Amino acid sequence: MENYQKSRIVEKPSPLPFANLPPDIIEMKVKDGSKIRNLMGYAIGKMESEAMRQVLFSGAGKAISKTITCVEIMKRRLGGLHQITKVFFKQTEEIWEPIVPEAGLDPLTVKRNVPAICVLLSKDLLDAQELGYQAPGSSDAFWLETERLEAPGHAKRKQGGGRGAGRAGKLPRSLGREESCKKPG
Repeated sequence: MENYQKSRIVEKPSPLPFANLPPDIIEMKVKDGSKIRNLMGYAIGKMESEAMRQVLFSGAGKAISKTITCVEIMKRRLGGLHQITKVFFKQTEEIWEPIVPEAGLDPLTVKRNVPAICVLLSKDLLDAQELGYQAPGSSDAFWLETERLEAPGHAKRKQGGGRGAGRAGKLPRSLGREESCKKPG
């Protein structure tokens, strides 16, 4: 591939994995370089109005984690949102052109299947039988259960864990640094 350079990337259009979406739905297309502050400012502003009932977040490749972060921020800020998550693949084509056209090399096309995610958030009840459905507050139940299990009576970790081996080989705390450096006698 040292004789080629990438000239362009073409994303093949893929239909959204949701049927029957309202025509005025806000679709937030998250890219790898998107600023979360900008995305959230716009989406939360729209969803706080009474007229807007749903928002759709989508991202592919490196933008998946940023998409999930946006969804989680939205759920915490607004609360009571129903969620359906769909995971799928988008097809992209990379076009590679020869660096030296006179070398007799043909352009190359590399087809890739890139993972993508689409998350629908709604103030209204969604179909609970739909695969990927998450009810409002269901993640809170997980964290409450985790917190309960990590309570002092259910401690799973050893106390004082960390890098060191405890206080073995150390001087007692009662001795100051000056006293520990003095030569005996």
